[in-house]
Amino acid sequence: MGKELPRLTPLDPVWDRIKQDAHQAINDEPLIGGMVHAAVLHHATLESALCYRFALKLSSPEMDAQLLREISEEAYAADPNLGEAARADLVAIFERDPACHRLLQPLLFFKGFQAVQAYRVGHWLWTEGRRDLAYFIQARVSEVFGVDIHPNAVVGKGLMIDHAHSIVVGETAVVGNNVSMLHSVTLGGTGKEGHDRHPKVGDGVLIGAGAKVLGNIKVGNCSRVAAGSVVLQEVPPCKTVAGVPARIVGEAGCDQPALSMDQILGSVGTD
Repeated sequence: MGKELPRLTPLDPVWDRIKQDAHQAINDEPLIGGMVHAAVLHHATLESALCYRFALKLSSPEMDAQLLREISEEAYAADPNLGEAARADLVAIFERDPACHRLLQPLLFFKGFQAVQAYRVGHWLWTEGRRDLAYFIQARVSEVFGVDIHPNAVVGKGLMIDHAHSIVVGETAVVGNNVSMLHSVTLGGTGKEGHDRHPKVGDGVLIGAGAKVLGNIKVGNCSRVAAGSVVLQEVPPCKTVAGVPARIVGEAGCDQPALSMDQILGSVGTD
């Protein structure tokens, strides 16, 4: 008989880094040791830690933490994309937000990251036909984090929402991969029309603070929407739009505006 090969532990550099950060955080500030152990070091996987955080933050007298944890565990077990998206979101925040110094921070402290992961569980419930429970998750996320993302909305991986106060994403909105947006962004409709009525945001888009994108319009890949703008018409790829109503004011200024986070209009090229 041949020798039995040892069982290999799957590589998970994001989770390994978070655990390293957790030990360093406890060393730096022992008073948060209990919280960090409960949130991170007691868990074998990032998915388990996310389920714990989801349940802890969204529990209420109407639905206790144990039930919410079971719901989220079911979602993560059924759809591996949830864990992949969470890792992409974590890396996006770490790379794009200068206030993020450790991968641990979004998991523990950043409501944008936590709200998006909760939305992802609600979206899974929606796709499974469990719509009342998905609406409950949406309502609790809005109450707790001030972020209102409809569970039917489609949100890609690598999303970074900085500060994340007063974010609204409508029912038929689509957000691509590697998008960055700041606080008070609305992806909304323009009235009482039904069916497909919300924006379709492409990959690599940067949306500035307070911008409103309204109606079933496309925002092209790698474009920029300036802070405070109201976008009512389609935005071509790789352009910058600004104003009320927004108009094209130049090129996007770089290949990947969502990654560079450059929001200065003076950096745009000419048409």
